[in-house]
Amino acid sequence: MREFLVEITTTVPEGTGQVEVDRRRAAEAVRARELAAGGNLVRLWRPVGELRSIGVWRAADEEELTEKVLGTLPLRPWMTLTVTPLESHPNDPGRM
Repeated sequence: MREFLVEITTTVPEGTGQVEVDRRRAAEAVRARELAAGGNLVRLWRPVGELRSIGVWRAADEEELTEKVLGTLPLRPWMTLTVTPLESHPNDPGRM
């Protein structure tokens, strides 16, 4: 599987009720655990003081990532994504 750096900004549409927001967030947590168990979600961070996430994700290719992985997230309709394909760096200390 290839790795991708994904930046996610989630914006709740104006007028959305708190019950719907809570329902989707709870479902998002469940789906994130499933994707992590399946090897698609590797790491996920939230920059301090920001309402966005940065993560390392895995999929066969970018199409699979956007459609079959990220596309299955309950909050996806509210997300703006920036996807950057990654490759190993020859000086990566994790490779040594």
